[in-house]
Amino acid sequence: MDQLPIYTAAQLALRNGQDKAEIWVAYKGLIYDVAKSRLWRNGKHYEHWAGQDLTDELKDAPHTETVFDKFEVVGRLANQ
Repeated sequence: MDQLPIYTAAQLALRNGQDKAEIWVAYKGLIYDVAKSRLWRNGKHYEHWAGQDLTDELKDAPHTETVFDKFEVVGRLANQ
């Protein structure tokens, strides 16, 4: 994991499914590519938007953090 590229919050925000083809979200300092998920089409998943750190929002989700196991880790979030 130490070999992963580091992205700032501003760089992550650009991967929101609107500005670029990438659809990324961060959780606990890791950045996941969620573009292949039908639940993240257009960069939106229920009331959550891609391009953001979702660490604090998981407590309101109907699933656990294991949901991230199915997505590729593409980087680390700076200052984490």
